[in-house]
Amino acid sequence: MSIPPSSRSVKISADERTGWSSERPRRDGAPPRPADVSVRSRVLAPSDRLRYSPGSLLLIVGAVASEPDRFAERVVEERGTTLSLMKVRALLTGRVEADELEARGRELLDAAVLKRLQAKQTVVIAIEGFDAREREHYVRLALAQRRPRHLILLDARRDQVRDEERPGLDDLRRALDAGELGREGFQTVLRLGGNALTELNRIVFQPPPRED
Repeated sequence: MSIPPSSRSVKISADERTGWSSERPRRDGAPPRPADVSVRSRVLAPSDRLRYSPGSLLLIVGAVASEPDRFAERVVEERGTTLSLMKVRALLTGRVEADELEARGRELLDAAVLKRLQAKQTVVIAIEGFDAREREHYVRLALAQRRPRHLILLDARRDQVRDEERPGLDDLRRALDAGELGREGFQTVLRLGGNALTELNRIVFQPPPRED
C-alpha cells in the first residue's frame, strides 16, 4: 500500500534502533545483575504520520478510557502486528476457568510477543494502565533479541482517568516530559493528548527511503 508524502512526518533513525547492556556476573558467585536497559532517548513531537524501523517493539500505553487497543487498530498500518491482553482474554473467555484467565492470558501473550521478536517481526502492544513493571517486562523481552523499543503515551483528559490510574499516569507523564524514559529502555517516546490523538492517522514500520 503506497503512502502519500506528508509534510508532518516523523521517522525514527537507524542510530536509535538498539541500545547497550552491561550484564556482568558478580565475583562472589551470585547470579548476574539484570541487564541495564537504559539508552539515549528522544522525545518526539506529535505528527500525522510516524515511521519506525521494521521489527521494532512499540508500546501504546493509556488509561482504559483512551482505549489503546482501538487506537492501535486505527493507526497501525500493518495488520496483525497489534497484540493486547484484552484480545487474548476475549479469545480465552469460556475456554478456561475464570480464576485462570489472567495468568493464562499473560502466558499466551508473552509467547506471541516472544515468537514475533525472535523472528525480527514488528510487535505493537496496547496496554491499559501504567504499571512500570509491565513495561519493563516487554522491554527486556525486546532487549534480549536486540530489537528497537519505542513508547506512545495516550494522554486522556483528567476527568476520563480513573482515580486508581492517576498516580501511574502522572509519574509516566512527568518522566516522559523530563526525557527520563531512556532509563526504561525506550529509544523514542511520544505523548499524545487533545487534538494530537486524532491528528495522528498512520503508523508504519518501514526502512528510511533510499538516498539516490
